[in-house]
Amino acid sequence: MTADWDAQRYHRVSNPQVTWGLRVLDRLVLRGDETVMDAGCGTGRLTAELLQRLPRGGVIAVDQSAGMLKAARSYLEPRFGGRVELVQANILNVKVDAVDGVFSTATFHWIHDHASLFAHLYGLVKPGGFLHAQCGGGPNVARLHQRAAGLMQTDPFAPHFSSWTEPWEFADAETTANRLRAAGWADIKTELEPTPVVFDGPMEFAEFIETVVLRPYLAYLPSAALRTQFVDAITALAAADQPPFELDYWRLNMHARRPERSPDPPSGRSRLGCGAR
Repeated sequence: MTADWDAQRYHRVSNPQVTWGLRVLDRLVLRGDETVMDAGCGTGRLTAELLQRLPRGGVIAVDQSAGMLKAARSYLEPRFGGRVELVQANILNVKVDAVDGVFSTATFHWIHDHASLFAHLYGLVKPGGFLHAQCGGGPNVARLHQRAAGLMQTDPFAPHFSSWTEPWEFADAETTANRLRAAGWADIKTELEPTPVVFDGPMEFAEFIETVVLRPYLAYLPSAALRTQFVDAITALAAADQPPFELDYWRLNMHARRPERSPDPPSGRSRLGCGAR
């Protein structure tokens, strides 16, 4: 995919992601003075909630999307000023000063190499620090992906998907626990959680899947007309489901800690830091 996210639209339609993320955040115990990296901050809706829980700390908000970071900056900086630092970077190679923990929701499934991801994050966290995250996992939105896979093989779409590769990794809980353990993490907890979402009608469903779920598919289609046709076909199929316009979401929860007595990360990490402590 080469197209950036439509950040303003995502900010408007991402209520499911925010709802899940608030539940994840509520399970995280904080002192209130930590510096936390938000890995995949998006437009900052959950970052703001995280900052509210860190009155004496701060957040390094990281996202690869320039559009997302622009929206996050306008949303966060007027409220939180210097307690938030925004960094445009790929999470797999972002360099920041050692943080007390990493928080992330709705992001890790966009990264294929979870083994490298967990190893890299381990090196960014202080001994005793945490990784507290949620992403898509297991059979996440399987029904929609199966329908999209079938549609891709039909005219007029098929010629445009000859180089298609799936951009996500929907791992299960056991695989994720093993990957975390191999990266050095301890006190590991992982679980899959069903979180279906039902939309009010075809317009709400279509706008959401176009902005979020179908974005990788639509990036392969060269015209607005084809993209609309693809979205409309998926929406029509969803209208016949019971209940109609449901997305069968599954979330993968993970929590782990870097052991207190563990090797220091390699030197030369980064000059970047939150500046709030």
